[in-house]
Amino acid sequence: MVVKTEDGRELRSFNFKEEDQSQEVRAVERRVLLETLAGHLPQDTIQYSSRLASIEATPNGDTLLELVDGSKLLAKIVIGCDGIRSPIAKWMGFPEPKYAGHCAFRGLASYPDGQPFGPRVNYIYGRGLRAGYVPVSPTKVYWFICFNSPSPGPKITDASVLKNQAKELVRNWSSELLNIMDSTPDDTIIRTPLADRWLWPSITPPASAGRVVVVGDAWHPMTPNLGQGACCALEDAVVLAKKLALAIKSEDPSSVEGALMSYGSERWSRVFPLTVRAYLVGSVLQWGNPLVCSVRNNIVLPKLVKLGPMLEHTNFTCESL
Repeated sequence: MVVKTEDGRELRSFNFKEEDQSQEVRAVERRVLLETLAGHLPQDTIQYSSRLASIEATPNGDTLLELVDGSKLLAKIVIGCDGIRSPIAKWMGFPEPKYAGHCAFRGLASYPDGQPFGPRVNYIYGRGLRAGYVPVSPTKVYWFICFNSPSPGPKITDASVLKNQAKELVRNWSSELLNIMDSTPDDTIIRTPLADRWLWPSITPPASAGRVVVVGDAWHPMTPNLGQGACCALEDAVVLAKKLALAIKSEDPSSVEGALMSYGSERWSRVFPLTVRAYLVGSVLQWGNPLVCSVRNNIVLPKLVKLGPMLEHTNFTCESL
């Protein structure tokens, strides 16, 4: 990992294995991850473009789902992993995610003849503005720019406009990031407001209601400042699958509801602290005060930050299925 200032000055470099033997970083393109997971399912298991229009509980505990195309599904168990604006979470009474005060541009640069970067995570810190990039394959490099904004702003769908806006934010920074952005196909660039939902005990609804349960961003959206959003969703999937498998094998209908409740209780203690920590880390990194940024760049990052404690939240195992 390498941390630099906006003018290219290196503040600190970390070697994961030298500083903490337990740490390992793997950058994976989301599309490749999803295709790999989908490839392990039986053919025709997944039905794409099936947005949910409504959800309704039936008297016998089943759930009736109506899709936007008018088709209906009667489900014994519903697992809502339908993202940060989940209709299922809304139906269960969860509040809308709260805007965190900053937005992010993200893109995927393409190098058909091979990308020129080594296998390391690169961070660049400015004032109220930060960026980063990391290779995710021999030919692709993921990058992001996070910036403060008093409101989420209007939704923009024109990819060329998004690229120009992103480049304008860092036009006076070192050229390496700008060159990466120039190598990015317009249609891979997105702009998103960063938001999260804090799962307050006794206030926020539980993760399940009957035989309906939410996982991942549908339940605990968090800002990406710790890089743990997708990781936590995968953890959710393993823990939930193990509990459901045992419940289904028991052939006791009530044990399914118990398994879903147990999943929520177990995972809450993991995801709530991470959500709060991600928000606080983001707030600190997005400070724009020149004095605070100077202390961060000249004292905190070069002399005080230790890789092990900084990444201890990644030391989690949910064992195998």
